Amino acid sequence: MSKPSSSNSNSPSFQSSNIFQSQNWEEIVKQVGYRFNRQYQGQDLALPPEVQAMPIFHEWKTGILAGRLASPFWEMAQPQKNQTCLDIGCGVSFLIYPWTEWQAFFYGQEVSTVARDTLNARSPQLNSKLFKGVELRPAHQLNYAPAQFDLAIATGFSCYFPREYWSTVMAEVKRVLKPNGFFVFDILNPETPLAEDWAVLETYLGAEVFLEPISEWEKTIKATGAKIVARQAGELFQLYKVRF
Repeated sequence: MSKPSSSNSNSPSFQSSNIFQSQNWEEIVKQVGYRFNRQYQGQDLALPPEVQAMPIFHEWKTGILAGRLASPFWEMAQPQKNQTCLDIGCGVSFLIYPWTEWQAFFYGQEVSTVARDTLNARSPQLNSKLFKGVELRPAHQLNYAPAQFDLAIATGFSCYFPREYWSTVMAEVKRVLKPNGFFVFDILNPETPLAEDWAVLETYLGAEVFLEPISEWEKTIKATGAKIVARQAGELFQLYKVRF
């Protein structure tokens, strides 16, 4: 089976940090968008028998895995009433999390056209005042005014990109956050028991995963000028709360 990318890999699929430019990022964005479009549409994939035999595949197929791996961002920074919140890579967040109970204004950004269209069609029926729409853009392109948001969220997708990309994302988040705002996001912990099998599964689902050491991620985070306020470990992802 194909191996996931690693910062120390010499495989042909790995590209070193000095090669990654914006055009490479755009290709990954397209791959990730395509991977999640197929998931949201419920498309069956013809995966190799050895992948289908993996226990993690059966958990993914039945939907159990998604519940196990979802990062509870609200435990670190629950959106508050009248706060302006940006959910980057939001998926169908407004439909599955209690945004109407939180009474926070929701702005979404996605690379999946299916998720974008679903939220924009259905969310105003739940609460047209709180739901401010979803834009189809990658995480490194935030088309919002400086200091617009109290809270930014980005979970479930940093692992598909090299750390250099995340530096750009954090610079954009810093620009659109208010001075006392928080950024809550997660990163893949390659030391967890699930990490390698999950990375293999994701590669076959269409989005290659980068296995980067937590220590290197934290160097990248701090280099952006962010202060780590809190960490929370999960089964696969480690959740961070930072302030700039």
